[in-house]
Amino acid sequence: MDAQPLYNLSPLVRMMLMGAVIALGPLAWVWLRNPAASPARRLQALTVLTLFLTFDLVLFGAFTRLTDSGLGCPDWPGCYGHASPVGASSAIAAAQTAMPTGPVTHGKAWVEMIHRYLATGVGVLILTLTAMSWRERLRSGGGGVVHPWWPTLTLIWVCVQGAFGALTVTMKLFPVIVTLHLLGGLALLALLCVQSVRHQQAAQAHAPARLSAGLRWGLWSVSVLVVAQVLLGGWVSTNYAVLACSDFPMCQGRWWPDMQFAQGFSVWRALGEASDGSAIPFAALTAIHYTHRLGAYVVFAGLAVLVWRLARAGALASQARWLAALALWQFVTGLSNVVLDWPLVAAVSHTGGAAALVVVLTWALSASRGAEAPARAACSPSSRLSA
Repeated sequence: MDAQPLYNLSPLVRMMLMGAVIALGPLAWVWLRNPAASPARRLQALTVLTLFLTFDLVLFGAFTRLTDSGLGCPDWPGCYGHASPVGASSAIAAAQTAMPTGPVTHGKAWVEMIHRYLATGVGVLILTLTAMSWRERLRSGGGGVVHPWWPTLTLIWVCVQGAFGALTVTMKLFPVIVTLHLLGGLALLALLCVQSVRHQQAAQAHAPARLSAGLRWGLWSVSVLVVAQVLLGGWVSTNYAVLACSDFPMCQGRWWPDMQFAQGFSVWRALGEASDGSAIPFAALTAIHYTHRLGAYVVFAGLAVLVWRLARAGALASQARWLAALALWQFVTGLSNVVLDWPLVAAVSHTGGAAALVVVLTWALSASRGAEAPARAACSPSSRLSA
């Protein structure tokens, strides 16, 4: 049997048409729900809907990875040179016969291709957002709530994300590529969230909340901690290190088990291998898992302090409640992954909680600004006139 080429662009046009057809549903919903709305209102509705669908895409991407469906179609962008597993059924059957326990099955092929269809549909929606934003800016003579460069940057990023998706397949689930693909999806959520918040503020005439310099710095600090923890979580998942510690709060019955950090955090290596090409030792997987667990303690502490400070300041009440609820959600789902042997529902829910944390923190940052320093306010023209 001839080797399957990693890149086969023959089904590319059909894949793009499939994405356009999928995008027609959300686009029709926005137009039918807002028949007499202004272009700005439709743009706001489409941005929020695209954010929601991108969140769903991130969840389905986690499902694809956790069901080992990432190599269900070993080429890109199609499946054995076809736009769907239907046309590739004979090739899939042959691969499954040659390797019954391998990564290629009809079910996994469909999961992988549905993920690609949905990703293409989201790409079409973001392309539409970009075109509508530039058209609205030209129509309004340079005005507009959100500068068109925001959706343009989002469009560029979704193309980069597609490239990482291709590399995920063609590099055979290389851990660093898979982890960066996850982070890229969360960055896409953050970009769309910023635009959604700005549209909402303009529609409701809400000024950003003013936070003290310390609270604003704390919000940024917790956001950085959460991103770092998501990076560690992605590294745990892509290296299949979840079950390296099956007890809690200890690991392997010890507070500090045997660990090999150098091997565990060697970045450029294939899945299941150490940097020298040998099988990755169990102590390296333990180091990956336990580092993520220790990071969780730091993040939970940071979130607790942030929620308490926001409550005391009486600012961003909705975001504070969401952060508290999501912290609890992450604790429950993360603990379930450990003590229940990594059930699929808990694993996907844990990824969803991480994505939601990124969205809520971006919402909080976009909906707030740092308060002016007293000295700066005293030097303002209005204060000098009143004096």
